[in-house]
Amino acid sequence: MSLFISNAYAQSAGGTQQGGGFEMLIMLAVFGLIFYFLLYRPQAKRVKEHKALVSSLSKGDEVLTQGGLVGRITKVSEEKDFVEVSLNESNNIVIQKSAVTAVLPKGTMKSI
Repeated sequence: MSLFISNAYAQSAGGTQQGGGFEMLIMLAVFGLIFYFLLYRPQAKRVKEHKALVSSLSKGDEVLTQGGLVGRITKVSEEKDFVEVSLNESNNIVIQKSAVTAVLPKGTMKSI
Protein backbone atom coordinates (compact mmCIF):
# COMPACT_ATOMS: atom_id res chain seq x y z
CA MET A 1 0.00 0.00 0.00
CA SER A 2 2.87 2.40 0.65
CA LEU A 3 3.98 1.94 -2.91
CA PHE A 4 2.19 5.11 -4.10
CA ILE A 5 2.31 7.18 -0.93
CA SER A 6 5.62 8.44 0.37
CA ASN A 7 6.26 8.82 4.07
CA ALA A 8 6.12 12.32 5.52
CA TYR A 9 8.58 13.19 8.24
CA ALA A 10 8.41 16.21 10.52
CA GLN A 11 11.10 18.82 10.21
CA SER A 12 13.40 19.37 13.15
CA ALA A 13 12.53 22.30 15.40
CA GLY A 14 14.36 25.56 14.61
CA GLY A 15 15.92 27.91 17.11
CA THR A 16 13.88 30.74 18.64
CA GLN A 17 14.45 34.32 17.52
CA GLN A 18 15.89 36.79 19.97
CA GLY A 19 14.83 40.45 20.42
CA GLY A 20 11.70 40.62 18.22
CA GLY A 21 10.02 43.40 20.24
CA PHE A 22 11.72 46.46 18.74
CA GLU A 23 11.17 45.33 15.15
CA MET A 24 7.50 44.76 15.97
CA LEU A 25 7.14 48.34 17.21
CA ILE A 26 8.75 49.70 14.04
CA MET A 27 6.41 47.58 11.90
CA LEU A 28 3.39 48.80 13.88
CA ALA A 29 4.47 52.43 13.38
CA VAL A 30 4.90 51.86 9.62
CA PHE A 31 1.41 50.37 9.38
CA GLY A 32 0.03 53.30 11.37
CA LEU A 33 1.61 55.78 8.95
CA ILE A 34 0.30 53.87 5.94
CA PHE A 35 -3.20 53.85 7.46
CA TYR A 36 -3.03 57.59 8.15
CA PHE A 37 -1.78 58.71 4.73
CA LEU A 38 -3.77 56.30 2.56
CA LEU A 39 -7.08 56.07 4.40
CA TYR A 40 -7.74 58.62 7.14
CA ARG A 41 -6.23 61.80 5.68
CA PRO A 42 -7.96 61.67 2.23
CA GLN A 43 -11.32 60.85 3.84
CA ALA A 44 -10.99 63.72 6.33
CA LYS A 45 -10.14 66.07 3.46
CA ARG A 46 -13.28 65.00 1.53
CA VAL A 47 -15.45 65.50 4.62
CA LYS A 48 -14.00 68.97 5.18
CA GLU A 49 -14.62 69.96 1.54
CA HIS A 50 -18.22 68.68 1.68
CA LYS A 51 -18.87 70.61 4.91
CA ALA A 52 -17.60 73.79 3.24
CA LEU A 53 -19.82 73.11 0.21
CA VAL A 54 -22.92 72.57 2.38
CA SER A 55 -22.29 75.72 4.43
CA SER A 56 -21.86 77.85 1.29
CA LEU A 57 -25.20 76.92 -0.31
CA SER A 58 -27.33 79.93 -1.17
CA LYS A 59 -30.47 80.79 -3.07
CA GLY A 60 -30.01 80.63 -6.84
CA ASP A 61 -27.23 78.02 -6.86
CA GLU A 62 -27.64 75.16 -9.32
CA VAL A 63 -26.92 71.88 -7.55
CA LEU A 64 -26.56 68.17 -8.17
CA THR A 65 -28.01 65.85 -5.51
CA GLN A 66 -26.91 62.37 -4.47
CA GLY A 67 -29.91 60.96 -6.32
CA GLY A 68 -28.79 62.54 -9.58
CA LEU A 69 -31.34 65.37 -9.65
CA VAL A 70 -30.26 68.74 -11.01
CA GLY A 71 -32.07 71.84 -9.82
CA ARG A 72 -31.88 75.42 -8.59
CA ILE A 73 -32.11 76.30 -4.89
CA THR A 74 -35.17 78.45 -4.21
CA LYS A 75 -35.20 78.50 -0.42
CA VAL A 76 -32.56 77.81 2.25
CA SER A 77 -33.65 76.85 5.77
CA GLU A 78 -30.77 77.69 8.12
CA GLU A 79 -32.10 76.23 11.36
CA LYS A 80 -33.30 72.89 9.99
CA ASP A 81 -30.57 72.14 7.43
CA PHE A 82 -33.00 71.75 4.53
CA VAL A 83 -33.14 73.41 1.12
CA GLU A 84 -35.93 73.65 -1.41
CA VAL A 85 -34.81 72.80 -4.93
CA SER A 86 -36.76 73.71 -8.05
CA LEU A 87 -36.35 71.01 -10.69
CA ASN A 88 -38.39 72.99 -13.24
CA GLU A 89 -41.17 75.58 -13.16
CA SER A 90 -43.74 73.22 -11.63
CA ASN A 91 -41.73 70.78 -9.48
CA ASN A 92 -40.12 71.70 -6.16
CA ILE A 93 -38.56 69.26 -3.70
CA VAL A 94 -37.20 69.68 -0.19
CA ILE A 95 -33.92 67.89 0.57
CA GLN A 96 -31.30 67.89 3.29
CA LYS A 97 -28.29 70.07 2.68
CA SER A 98 -26.01 67.07 3.10
CA ALA A 99 -27.66 65.41 0.07
CA VAL A 100 -26.13 68.03 -2.23
CA THR A 101 -23.14 66.54 -4.01
CA ALA A 102 -21.92 69.48 -6.10
CA VAL A 103 -22.67 73.07 -6.96
CA LEU A 104 -22.84 73.38 -10.74
CA PRO A 105 -21.81 76.40 -12.82
CA LYS A 106 -24.55 78.92 -13.67
CA GLY A 107 -26.46 78.03 -16.84
CA THR A 108 -26.00 74.26 -16.51
CA MET A 109 -29.76 73.62 -16.29
CA LYS A 110 -30.38 75.46 -19.57
CA SER A 111 -27.76 73.41 -21.39
CA ILE A 112 -29.19 70.05 -20.24
